[in-house]
Amino acid sequence: MNHYPASIKKVIHSLSRLPGIGSKTAERLAMHLLNAPESDVLDLARNLIDLKKNVRLCARCFALSDGDLCGICGNPTRDTAILCVVENQADMVAIEKSGAYTGTYHLLQGLLSPMDNIGPNDIRIKELLEKAGAGTVKEIILAISTNVEGEATASYISERLVPYAVATTRIASGVPVGGELQYVDQVTLKKAMEARHAV
Repeated sequence: MNHYPASIKKVIHSLSRLPGIGSKTAERLAMHLLNAPESDVLDLARNLIDLKKNVRLCARCFALSDGDLCGICGNPTRDTAILCVVENQADMVAIEKSGAYTGTYHLLQGLLSPMDNIGPNDIRIKELLEKAGAGTVKEIILAISTNVEGEATASYISERLVPYAVATTRIASGVPVGGELQYVDQVTLKKAMEARHAV
């Protein structure tokens, strides 16, 4: 990399800090940007600045959003009586792609993991219980990965939801034990959502 001018070295260094981008890929990307039309590079720069400036968490479900409410929470056709609890944005996107769900979401922003010192106060369980206690939610679907942390989180949430007048279900078969929702195909996720069962 020593043979590059300082301005290119800086770009290569910045790109190589991105996950999954090694030094060779960073060099190729930097050279591509250098040779791309100026309008494309400026557009990318503006989009990156907008990303940092505008993206925040939805005030209702905690998904990524450009406004106070995400597109799902702001959609009046979504069924607000059904709440699907997922770990993160990737899991929500996977369920949305399946086309099997028309309710709303609650993103935990993590899973319980005592080994990593992640307890109930470190993820959005308190906010979920507040929603359950508000009286507007009739069913809470636990669509959490079936790994050890996911099972522990689903079990903990199920126990905490017992006092509330809300049906608690768990997505059904089709999602492999130990599997991550974001890597499950859409047909399998669709069947799992349709065949959910009581906890």
